[in-house]
Amino acid sequence: MSQNGHKRRLRPAHKALALVSALVLGGGGVLLVTQQASAGQDPGSPRTAPVTATIDCPDVGDQLREVPDQARPEVDDNLAQLDAQVADAYTKLASGRARGDDLLGTLKQQRGESIGKLSDALGRASAQPQGLDALSGCAMKAAPAGDEARGAALQGSGGPARADFVAINTVRPNVRTPGPSSRASTGSLSVDCGRNENRHLNPDNVIVAPGVGNGAHHMHDYVGNKTTDAFSTNSSLAAAGTTCANGDQSTYYWPVLRLRDGRAEKDAKAPGGGQDANVGTILRPKQVTTEFKGSPADKVTAMPRFLRIITGDAKAFTNGTANANASWSCTGFENRQLKDKYPVCPKGSDVVRTFSFQSCWDGRNTDSANHRTHVAFAGRDGSCPAGFKAIPQLVQRIVYGVPQGARFAVDSFPEQLHKPVTDHGDFINVMSDALMANAVRCVNSGRSCR
Repeated sequence: MSQNGHKRRLRPAHKALALVSALVLGGGGVLLVTQQASAGQDPGSPRTAPVTATIDCPDVGDQLREVPDQARPEVDDNLAQLDAQVADAYTKLASGRARGDDLLGTLKQQRGESIGKLSDALGRASAQPQGLDALSGCAMKAAPAGDEARGAALQGSGGPARADFVAINTVRPNVRTPGPSSRASTGSLSVDCGRNENRHLNPDNVIVAPGVGNGAHHMHDYVGNKTTDAFSTNSSLAAAGTTCANGDQSTYYWPVLRLRDGRAEKDAKAPGGGQDANVGTILRPKQVTTEFKGSPADKVTAMPRFLRIITGDAKAFTNGTANANASWSCTGFENRQLKDKYPVCPKGSDVVRTFSFQSCWDGRNTDSANHRTHVAFAGRDGSCPAGFKAIPQLVQRIVYGVPQGARFAVDSFPEQLHKPVTDHGDFINVMSDALMANAVRCVNSGRSCR
């Protein structure tokens, strides 16, 4: 059962762990698991296999539906504290400095205090929320680990596992596109914002953790707005320069990709880098394509300035895949998209990450308490849910030249074990009204604009 009492459906890679009978904590977050034999094996012959342990905590921020402006700073600060507490607990687990039961007890106490402060802040501004205190408890979660993942865990970097990779040419084509209706907006606007040649990198997240340094606990690549960090405001973003050729000051950012090559990056001892179990050489994108597309069901309306959108879920390994959205593929095989596996590309083919952002807006809010409910995905036919308007859909495609046979991983919160399903992209619209109006005209008229 999950923390909220609902049954969790086990993914195929986790089925073998459903029969775990004993967990013995070892160094580096690696466990020796005695498992009951799987089908076809002698049930009287338990076996020992390495698995990577992590910490599974309820996502408090995802449960919030309304946060008054006067309570927002205190709420954001306490949500950031919850992330820091889990990251610290995982670090202690991975280094062997704490055992499971003791660690979970301390973590529950810490989380209870932060959730209490968060609830009090909301209560002073509006009605006291109910049930948040039940989200303080966490559990241990296990994931299978291959030999190299076990070695990485012993070094404190926590994955990924061999099972997280799949040869792209063994995946069946799975991309389907709804046919356009008579009201479809079939145009597009492409924006050249570069490949982060100026190395704008930081482990902040101004959308989820404004005012908190290292709020993401993993490193981000940025293009567009040149000044974005944890302390950015609408005013500072509007006053900043941009890497985008058309003057678009919007902020586009995503977790970096690293080679798991054992080499020390500049951030090897820094927050968001080695201190948060993100290790190896940061790969620079070979190509970044930023495009705004239309709706197959309707004309689009302008995005409001400072609209914030997050696509994907940085905590999808422990939260579940309901909000997972980023896709992985290889050049020449992009009709085959993966959400929970890294692709192994054949010789001459590059790794591709694709972020297809939500394309429906509630018509009122530039953000929401959980940073999700003010926007929505279109349905299978391309139409928006009731009460939502179609907006230009941001689609980003990021290409990497990964050396043949090399292992790589996306930066993540340390307890998320660098799983591919945790990939995500972030966007703050800082286009001028004139630029946004031009984007809408291009999309609605069926033109392809650059």
